[in-house]
Amino acid sequence: MIRINKNESPIRALTNEEIAEIAVSTRFQEYTDDAIDRLTEAYAAFHGEDPALIAFANGSDEWIQKCTILLGDGPILMLEPDFVMYEEYAAQFQREIIKVPCRADYSFDYDQVYAVIEKEKPSYFIVSQPNNPLGGLHPAAFIQKTADLLADSGGYLILDEAYMDFVDNPPARPVGDHVILLRTLSKIYGLAGLRIGIASSTEKTMQLLNSIAHPYPLNTLSLSIAAYLLEHPERLRAFMADQRRLSAKLKKIFNEGVADILSVLPSETNFVFTYGELAPSLGQWIIDHGYQPRTYEKSGIPCIETAVRYSIATDEQLDALGEIIREWREQL
Repeated sequence: MIRINKNESPIRALTNEEIAEIAVSTRFQEYTDDAIDRLTEAYAAFHGEDPALIAFANGSDEWIQKCTILLGDGPILMLEPDFVMYEEYAAQFQREIIKVPCRADYSFDYDQVYAVIEKEKPSYFIVSQPNNPLGGLHPAAFIQKTADLLADSGGYLILDEAYMDFVDNPPARPVGDHVILLRTLSKIYGLAGLRIGIASSTEKTMQLLNSIAHPYPLNTLSLSIAAYLLEHPERLRAFMADQRRLSAKLKKIFNEGVADILSVLPSETNFVFTYGELAPSLGQWIIDHGYQPRTYEKSGIPCIETAVRYSIATDEQLDALGEIIREWREQL
């Protein structure tokens, strides 16, 4: 099966020869601080950020878990649907969860979010920006107002920007001790298997998040591969641009092929989210023809149980997917 269910990159950014060279030169028999310092400097330089305000962990999941442990003991606010691990980690620590559900058209009532913050005073509001699994970008005004309300109530805003690198014009972010940004090298960087998640905030908040840091949070080989990629910025930018091109191609296939007979949500990510009466039929047809999209019939989230999400693939695989979709439509 061709995997189009995990929002991964279908290709690697480095050659086999480069990976072999990195592996041979990495002294993974030793504990070392140099490797994480190297990655920190490379990541900060690539993004134009202060290396003192960046930290790494074993995927964004570890940061989500740390936030659950460290950021108060009140309720945790999230949207539904959103990244499933927010609720998973909250449940692990028996945290109260408050969810604001989407409307039938998968939009959100932002006024309801504001009301919950003012009434319940959550320890934090965690939100993927853009949304996973829906793909849309929340308005900058909404993000800013939630940040302002949380500052007043003593809560934190956690922005999970796993897919922000796919956004053509990223919105301005709120700032402050109560704002935490989570990012990853798993998506547009093509390094999902290395499990590298990034957190950034102010000095005060990073000290809090790092108060339960492991002495060696990531393995040396992962650090070396990621640092090498970031140390070649022009090449990395070209790779990222190609990921965006594949994303645009995927969206075009669905928008031109089926958007008139089922719903395809606008997406600022590397995936498309489909729903409607015919969405499960198309999803099953695609599965039967060798592709594995993301389905939600066992998700426990009623509003997405009949939806199907598709992420990017290689050019050849996307071309074949487009033909499969045309064949499905012809047999209706």
